[in-house]
Amino acid sequence: MAPTHNFHPSILREYDIRGIVGETLFEADAEAVGRGFGTAVKRAGGKRVCVGYDGRVSSPAMEAAVVKGLMSVGLQVERIGRGPTPMLYFATVETGADGGLMVTGSHNPPTHNGFKMMIAKKPFFGEDIKKLGVQAKAGDVETGEGSVSDKPIFDKYVERLRKDFTGTRALTAVWDAGNGAGGEVITALVKLLPGKHTVLFGEIDGKFPNHHPDPTEPKNLVQLQAEVAKQKADVGFAFDGDADRIGVIDGKGRILWGDQIMQILAEDVLKSRPGAPIIADVKASQALFDEVKRMGGTPIMWKTGHSLIKNKMAETKSPLAGEMSGHIFFADKYYGFDDAVYAAVRFLDIMARDADYDLSARYDRMPKLINTPELRFPCADDRKFAVIEEVKARLTQSGADVSATDGVRVNEKGGWWLLRASNTQAVLVARAEANSPERLEELKAMLAAQLEQSGLKLPTESVGH
Repeated sequence: MAPTHNFHPSILREYDIRGIVGETLFEADAEAVGRGFGTAVKRAGGKRVCVGYDGRVSSPAMEAAVVKGLMSVGLQVERIGRGPTPMLYFATVETGADGGLMVTGSHNPPTHNGFKMMIAKKPFFGEDIKKLGVQAKAGDVETGEGSVSDKPIFDKYVERLRKDFTGTRALTAVWDAGNGAGGEVITALVKLLPGKHTVLFGEIDGKFPNHHPDPTEPKNLVQLQAEVAKQKADVGFAFDGDADRIGVIDGKGRILWGDQIMQILAEDVLKSRPGAPIIADVKASQALFDEVKRMGGTPIMWKTGHSLIKNKMAETKSPLAGEMSGHIFFADKYYGFDDAVYAAVRFLDIMARDADYDLSARYDRMPKLINTPELRFPCADDRKFAVIEEVKARLTQSGADVSATDGVRVNEKGGWWLLRASNTQAVLVARAEANSPERLEELKAMLAAQLEQSGLKLPTESVGH
């Protein structure tokens, strides 16, 4: 009889499976994930799965347990070894495997770990993950005699990253790998590029001794800013723990947020693909959507979440998409998955193809709006979606201009405000943007008033970028 398994309820998330090692996530869970995901692959007619793992202390043991689970359902397992999540996506797509599974805790603390999965080039998320939990509990899994082999793809991946770099100008760049899983790939890649490149914290270390690997937090970019200033570098890049999210700073040490990075990448893509749909999530600045339109593209505002964005890209045949969190997806010349190192190569290439390109000057030319950072505040899982519905109902009744793509994004004169429920945590997320500091305060007051009517308080914060 097939083994049954109960997962801790907190680890089966919307986009992946993630927990605290030794508290909510154990090797037995990893093996059960292998069995459950392997069953889904097999029932979809698949036979072969690629597996990779990041640099966390717990990852090798978790990877071994996952492989055991995959083999127990009768699959051929190909181990690509340690590296960034996009290297696993690359291996899966490039070798035509039926599925891919990455052992990674992404940008979470060192004590966390988890799994990201894909079947037949599509993300495995949402209902798929819920179903995996139900089937594990019922012991509804396949059985068989699997096999395992080592299929390293590191060199091929690094060569593929370099391939779309065509610039000849020698630039000075600093790359902060944050001791994450992308460190070795970045170190090998920069040796193949023209110019002067410095890699910070390229050693893979799951304890993250230098700073937390999350490029959306300004405090994690301080060392990169210092090194860019010291080297008088043209650009600095930062990466999260599994190198699927990017951060960028200009030569003056100023942070380019996800929507600003997208402006630069979209400008380049639209030169060869005029009119193309460019996707960004609901948290992105209005400036990005307006700029895409001005540059001759078709802006599409979509739901936050890398799996949702990937599916929307496939549906609209969009060559480029991005999220405020730094996930950048290239289908232009590439595969449509989020790969921060590839995004960095394309960004650097834009600068290196033009003898006069000055990133700081380009930053200065960007439309400047004033906005809050992402405001996140606790709201119980069983209440968060209800709050959104209440707010939406009141706004609709009052005749407000509301986009309900993902939560509510309310367009007001001189700006907008957003309220959405996190898909992964018991949290509500809010943001506001305006053309003046006074208008921003007014929009925040509107947001606060709506929250108050649903019994919640807007947290205080400083103004964002």
